[in-house]
Amino acid sequence: MTDHDALLIRIEKLEERSAFQEQTIEDLSKALTDQWKLLETFKRDVSRLSDEVKAVEDAVDHAGHREPPPPHY
Repeated sequence: MTDHDALLIRIEKLEERSAFQEQTIEDLSKALTDQWKLLETFKRDVSRLSDEVKAVEDAVDHAGHREPPPPHY
């Protein structure tokens, strides 16, 4: 094997590694984007549920006094 052949083999291996790394970066980027969208959905859901809980608590407060907590609290 000549130096030229060895150099071509090294270049080919580097190109393969580069292609693999590019695919890995794309996969990770997609996973991160998907997780970000899911996190935003969770944030909206938690905000909506917090508003609903607050509305129920306000309705209970206006309807009368609150029950005292059970003795084990």
